Amino acid sequence: MFGERLHRAFTARGQLCVGIDPHTWLLSEWGLPDSAAGAESFGRTVVAAAAGRVGILKPQIAFYERFGSAGYVALERVLADARAAGLLVIADVKRGDLGTSVEAYADAWLTPGSSLEVDAITVNPFMGVGSLDLSFAVAAAHGKGLFLLAATSNPEAAVIQQAVVARGEYAGRSVTRAILDDVAERNARSTTAALGAIGVVLGATLDLSDFGIDTATAPQRALTPVLAPGFGHQGGDIMDLISIYGEYAGGVIVSESRSVLSAGPVRLAEAIERRVTEVGAVRG
Repeated sequence: MFGERLHRAFTARGQLCVGIDPHTWLLSEWGLPDSAAGAESFGRTVVAAAAGRVGILKPQIAFYERFGSAGYVALERVLADARAAGLLVIADVKRGDLGTSVEAYADAWLTPGSSLEVDAITVNPFMGVGSLDLSFAVAAAHGKGLFLLAATSNPEAAVIQQAVVARGEYAGRSVTRAILDDVAERNARSTTAALGAIGVVLGATLDLSDFGIDTATAPQRALTPVLAPGFGHQGGDIMDLISIYGEYAGGVIVSESRSVLSAGPVRLAEAIERRVTEVGAVRG
């Protein structure tokens, strides 16, 4: 199960997750071409630097998709390196759709043996969490994970994510809170592990109380994993991990990309090791 593998990664290597984001400007700073070949070299260098230092990687798929089919070939090679290194991979794809379409997305990314196989993907629940039911089924069948967008750091999202659900089981709660509660209930039903296989995305630059989340309480069983973008370059301070996430802090995946990647290929391993130490010191 994904939750069990995530817990082992935390135990062995801590909660830091290194992003693989081959921005145009980063490729330039690294002395690489803004091409599929450059993105491949970038990604494989990140994997090599991360191996043995962290347990989790998060490639941003858009930076490979922009190069078309050549970009996907490059990505497949990066993912193959990550699998060979025993790293847990969360593909940031933000897929969302209905019925067999969303099932097909899940098949592409979560089926064992697929050239795009990863351990978990990000998904978009704003067509209704139930629209992802076939993704949940695919993930469960293969022991994979999903991370549902819930409270994202872009300011445009707040008007939707803080809105109140009008009817149904979660009526009166914020959209974000309804997503979190739905995920918590699914985890409680499906596993007795310390961490659930289904997580949420909660940005590190947010006041989660604005989204109806009381971080002083969390499920007693199958703690919901939290993928937490926003630390480092976006302004989130790792020293605030516990004050931001409260009782959820033990399941937080501290995701950092540009703040680490900007160290460059020569000093990348050193930057990763420094951040691992800093994150570990906060968690004790």
